[in-house]
Amino acid sequence: MIAVPRTDRSVLGRWWWTVDRWTLIALSILIAFGALMAFAASPSVASRIRIDSLSLVKHHFALLPVAGVLLLGVSLLDVRNVRRLAVLGFVAGCLLLGLTLVAGTEIKGASRWISLGGFSLQPSEFVKPCFAVVAAWMFSLQHGPERIPGNLIAMVLFAPVLGLLLLQPDLGMAVVIAATFLAQFFLAGLPIFWVGLLGGLAVAGMVGAYFAFPHVQQRVDAFLDPASGDRYQIDRSLEAFANGGWFGRGPGEGTVKLVLPDAHSDFVFSVVGEEFGTVVALFIVAVFCFVILRGIARLMNEQNLFVLLAAAGLLVSFGLQAAINMASSLSLIPTKGMTLPFISYGGSSLLALSLTMGMLLGLTRKRPGRGGFA
Repeated sequence: MIAVPRTDRSVLGRWWWTVDRWTLIALSILIAFGALMAFAASPSVASRIRIDSLSLVKHHFALLPVAGVLLLGVSLLDVRNVRRLAVLGFVAGCLLLGLTLVAGTEIKGASRWISLGGFSLQPSEFVKPCFAVVAAWMFSLQHGPERIPGNLIAMVLFAPVLGLLLLQPDLGMAVVIAATFLAQFFLAGLPIFWVGLLGGLAVAGMVGAYFAFPHVQQRVDAFLDPASGDRYQIDRSLEAFANGGWFGRGPGEGTVKLVLPDAHSDFVFSVVGEEFGTVVALFIVAVFCFVILRGIARLMNEQNLFVLLAAAGLLVSFGLQAAINMASSLSLIPTKGMTLPFISYGGSSLLALSLTMGMLLGLTRKRPGRGGFA
């Protein structure tokens, strides 16, 4: 640990003694392992798409300092400034979400990316944490002294976000944001009748997506009946885990990255399983679980409703994204293109997750009082 005296009243000194250092350590492990996986999985993918074998690695390492500064910089903010940053990020993200529909880059049939100065940005990745904080603010206002109709405002804000995501289409991101929103709504005191109603609507929406989006139908059919659809990627993924066994084939010795198109991103967990084995894969799962449980533990005595709802939303979003990625790689759910937090390659994902965890660390810092509706 860094030696910082408790008498240090500088910004960094106060931050060091109020931030959750155990969560910082866990996140550092994930980021470091992600850097290792960039070396392990990206060169093969780069060679397959006929670019310099180290170009993706260089891109990832060029963004790591930016991600680190973003995470630490946001964690320095107090509760009010985290909220302000989220509002600005939400407004900008929604504008860019709309722009993707008219000027976005179409990849694999979806317009989710927009090119900004040579950098491909996925706005939905940034809307996800910012909306979680904004929704928490609205829910907390509903129970504040002025009785502002925060629940209604939150639902009004949620509708266009969901609509824009479905128009791209990006069903996976829509599911994560919707699940986070419903979890926050439940924690804010949603009556059980509305829990059942909204849960029913969510199920109806997923059934509707099955019939509305052909790619969703194909993936669900292939999951339910392996003989009915293309299972090339998931079959190779399962083979990778089988080949890796308990202790793996060794760094750089895996073969799945030579044939999987998304070995560096959506299926990076398969590369982990093959090269490092089940033991390391389970360790990564444990680190994700630690971050989530540690965050929950920090909220157990929290009296500020906004902080409680915002941090809970960020934790749900982070944990659900990790669970979807790993479950997809193991064929526990239909495949869904979603990055494994801090470990998959992806600039937008890396920066957005740094923003997410920076907000979480900022919100859960020790504060005198820890009460009110600020």
